[in-house]
Amino acid sequence: MSMGGEAAFTSSSTPHSQPQETEAIQCRVESVKRHLSRLVVKSLCAVAADFDVEPMLEVSKSGFSDYQCNNAMSLFPRIRESATNLGNPNAVGQAIADNLPPSRIVESTSVVGPGYVNIVLSSDWIAQRIQDMLIHGIESWSPILPVKRVVLDFSSPNIAKEMHVGHIRSTIIGDTLARIFEFANIEVLRRNHVGDWGTQFGMLIQCLFEKFPNGEEAANQAIGDLQNFYRDAKKKFDEDPDFKGRAQQAVVRLQRGEDRYLAAWKSICQISRNGFDLVYKRLNVELEEKGESFYNPYIPRVLEELTGKGLITESKGARVIEGRKPPLIVVKRDGGFNYASTDLAALWYRLNVEMAEWIIYVTDVGQQQHFHSVFSAARMAGWLPDQKEEKYPKASHVGFGFVLGADGSRFRTRSSDGAVRLVDLLDEAKSQSLAQLIKRLTENGQIAKWTDEELDKTSEAIGYGAVKYADLKNNRLTDYKFSYEQMLTDKGNTAVYLQYAHARICSIIQKSNKDVEELKMTEFITLGHPDERSLGLHLIQFAEVVEQICDDLSPHRLCDYLYTLSERFSQFYTNCQVVGSPEETSRLLLCQATAIVMRQCFHLLGITPVHKL
Repeated sequence: MSMGGEAAFTSSSTPHSQPQETEAIQCRVESVKRHLSRLVVKSLCAVAADFDVEPMLEVSKSGFSDYQCNNAMSLFPRIRESATNLGNPNAVGQAIADNLPPSRIVESTSVVGPGYVNIVLSSDWIAQRIQDMLIHGIESWSPILPVKRVVLDFSSPNIAKEMHVGHIRSTIIGDTLARIFEFANIEVLRRNHVGDWGTQFGMLIQCLFEKFPNGEEAANQAIGDLQNFYRDAKKKFDEDPDFKGRAQQAVVRLQRGEDRYLAAWKSICQISRNGFDLVYKRLNVELEEKGESFYNPYIPRVLEELTGKGLITESKGARVIEGRKPPLIVVKRDGGFNYASTDLAALWYRLNVEMAEWIIYVTDVGQQQHFHSVFSAARMAGWLPDQKEEKYPKASHVGFGFVLGADGSRFRTRSSDGAVRLVDLLDEAKSQSLAQLIKRLTENGQIAKWTDEELDKTSEAIGYGAVKYADLKNNRLTDYKFSYEQMLTDKGNTAVYLQYAHARICSIIQKSNKDVEELKMTEFITLGHPDERSLGLHLIQFAEVVEQICDDLSPHRLCDYLYTLSERFSQFYTNCQVVGSPEETSRLLLCQATAIVMRQCFHLLGITPVHKL
């Protein structure tokens, strides 16, 4: 029996079209940090020609410069014998500064302490960089990466179970990473590896047949509430040995492909799928389902290949792959396949059929060991290069911590009968957001200016955005406490605060009665005030932040950047009059650039920006 089938084998290998080369993409520029690194590399080649030295460049935290090169201290012991004129790290730092090639990007350099090279960028160059982005579009700041196709495996709920709070992190983190890679003009295959196969389906199908031996319509109605239906079937499976035996036989008949069993399985899957799709639509998340059943036909051929390479051995009645402890079991004692065999088949398919250069799995940290064992087996088989080589194709596991309640335990319903349903969580976030919005608009006398549709859409954008941002702003490896009160406040690092900041910028531009689209083509940005320059510098660092996320797969960095951007703008607006000032046009363009970058950050985080609050 083939669940995926040869038709799927060919037709689904390229489900998404290749990203189009827009004008903005064609005008892409490398990030500031990458540009500076190239200059530093040339200097290091002049100072230490006999050594292979990677540039150590970072954004300066001292406030005395924009960037800092920190190579001198580590380089000095290596060159002290051959470079007798460089008697200490400070002298090495001075040599690095002196040998930087002339560039319009650098305004000045200085050396402090044990050779730290402070680099100040040209304010004119920063202004021009922003002006070019306004003309060519934010995509001109998208990162330039060495890969063209990525598979992102995320969300992956189990069929016959409702999506709950435990699915939110994989879904939101995975979607954000997908959006970031798509921004980089990479083809992203968004894969939903749903749990749609296994022994639980024998239990569900047998329960269905016994409750409704002849009534298909009644059966479909009964499994419409899959959560309760699953609970009833599981209870009977655990308590009735005879039923358990019949359920196990139902699995065999399903695996044989008997029509009646296949039809019941498909019906259960479709009802679950309909429920999942409602959640994904509310979260504005796109996924293509390729569940466990899709890869079943490929498991035998993959295991045959691994056996032929001498990687699979017998151990206590099971078939395993040695190399890591514990060994990776790929065939159970009863001859059945398991998660490892399915994941190996999926990895093989993604490398050989979908031709992915990077496969990324977004699951909780508890599955890290499992995936590292799968990746290790793939390297032993020659599917993936050695980790030390830093070559493509490669596979990565993106782990994340748990969502906790106020008491620090796993976030559950008040009755403790299970995890909070994701639909209930989203409903509550929207409901509280709407109540706060109506209260604020009523207090300031603005409620009459809002339609019911505007209130509904705005509260939805704020509520759902608050849930996403509260998750994404945390380092994904840590647990975090879920709190509606904290995520919906308009103070501090929250999506609500950022939405207000963005709406304020939109209001400033609107009140000017100027056409910024025309201004960007006829006027110029100047950064004469320190707060103008501080804002401008942070704006142009957007590209390198996104570039870093593409490397370490940590989306909280974008939240940090966005919050700092709003703070820089607030400082700028406090000290620099915009409308009615001699610098009005330049400052309006800075406002527009800030709004564009904020909206792009919102988009990458999967948050709908609000223009009016």
